[in-house]
Amino acid sequence: MLKHEVRKAYPTFAKLSYALLVMKNTLLFLAFLLLVSASSGYAQGNAADSLPYIKYPTLPAFKLLMQDSETVFNTYAIPEGKPTLLMFFSPDCDHCQMVTDTLIKHMDELKDVQIYMLTPMSLTAIKGFYEKMGLKKYKNITVGKDYEIFFPRFYKAYYVPFVVAYDKHKKYVKSFEGGGKFKDIREALR
Repeated sequence: MLKHEVRKAYPTFAKLSYALLVMKNTLLFLAFLLLVSASSGYAQGNAADSLPYIKYPTLPAFKLLMQDSETVFNTYAIPEGKPTLLMFFSPDCDHCQMVTDTLIKHMDELKDVQIYMLTPMSLTAIKGFYEKMGLKKYKNITVGKDYEIFFPRFYKAYYVPFVVAYDKHKKYVKSFEGGGKFKDIREALR
């Protein structure tokens, strides 16, 4: 039998393979978050003023691997002059997709905001999310892989989506665990 004949004969096999891949990625992501939270040093205390992004309110420099798997973007290169929104997400997270939908629906209000969406998940998963959400048409949205796993350590992000707003001078304004409400995000970006 040829490959396409096998696919026709066993269509549920392809669906099952995809479902297992999504489940595997989800479990790996949850294990990663558990590892980050376990190593965060709760024994030392978690006073809000000891959080790195509170102590150092300027947008930190960290690297994102772009979808072409070769280009590395350093957030140091984000220019001043426009507010910046960082969103830590998982490509297979329904709530992350809803927050992304909300941002897209309000893009007329966000056209002057630099949006950087990042995840430690695979580039294949990132590309699937990017295409599914139709993000290519938004020039102010950049999606990449946090391959050094900087974001969850610096922001103590234990849940996705985790959104962080910076003003036009690259100074921290507010963070939103779980994505937050759009009106609050919009207010933080003013």
